[in-house]
Amino acid sequence: MATKTSQPAGRIQLEDPLTDGRQSDTALKVWRGTARLLRQFDFACLPEVTLASARRADLLALGPKHELWIVEVKSSIADFRADTKWPDYRQHCDRLFFATHPDVPLDIFPEETGLIVSDGFGAEILREAPEHKLAAATRKSVTHRFARHAANRLHDLSDPDGRRFFEGL
Repeated sequence: MATKTSQPAGRIQLEDPLTDGRQSDTALKVWRGTARLLRQFDFACLPEVTLASARRADLLALGPKHELWIVEVKSSIADFRADTKWPDYRQHCDRLFFATHPDVPLDIFPEETGLIVSDGFGAEILREAPEHKLAAATRKSVTHRFARHAANRLHDLSDPDGRRFFEGL
């Protein structure tokens, strides 16, 4: 997941967080531009977070006021049409967005979701997502998943061999 290169002391060079073979290069670029945009809004983002429903959000973002956004990345029309699970994400977030790139027709995305267009370097919100605030218990549960996922990712970076040790138990 991470490799060390000739970085300043204490810095770890990260490989792309989604390089597990499931994502296309285009999807990775959409993710990167979208995550950069959300970072500008002071959101912390994590890719590929498994939710309580066993669904995996492409991007889960935690905002400065504890808001939770899920962004589903779609790299093509076929990618969007193959996804029938996206309505399930609503139960895990305050706002649900789709993110895509400029070559995908925007009219395929449902009006009841937000829409982000990313070119890989940055992104722009073209349509805000309607807000549907989570219940306090759900917010706590999703935030707890976010924190554990982030902590485990950090541990994997600092101890790449540790994951194999614990998987063997």
